Amino acid sequence: MQMYSIEVEESVWHYLQQNAEPFVDTPNTVLKRLLFAEADSQPRPAPVFTIPTVSIQGLPKSLSQILEVVYEMEVNGYSRTQATNRVAKKRGTAPQTITDKYCRQLGKKAHEIDELLDEPGYARFKDLLKTRFQDHQGIIDMYFDTMLSDADDESSLPP
Repeated sequence: MQMYSIEVEESVWHYLQQNAEPFVDTPNTVLKRLLFAEADSQPRPAPVFTIPTVSIQGLPKSLSQILEVVYEMEVNGYSRTQATNRVAKKRGTAPQTITDKYCRQLGKKAHEIDELLDEPGYARFKDLLKTRFQDHQGIIDMYFDTMLSDADDESSLPP
């Protein structure tokens, strides 16, 4: 495939960085995702729900952050990268820190996580979480049941 060089302003470069997944995306992949994926769908309405902070005594921080990313994707309709950036910003940390929670700590690559998160109901992703966080299986089930119920409620609201 033929490649071309372009120049972009610093503000555009920073925008690309904010929408990139570190160590995965190139400027080209970010532009493709932003330009073509969005064109295939209708504009997304502003999110109705804010990111709920998952804070249950004794719940590992990594599990909390993973659940927050999934919530942003399911309920607010963000891509995994956008959800990661939102959770990182809310928590005052780097997106790489959040990415580490659902990639390295779960033993998966980003594309493998995407495949799991694309499945309706998240069955295999939930199984992966319950295997990794065995002491918190009940909380994981309850969180997903509630989140999926919230998403169903949101999709049934009149326009």
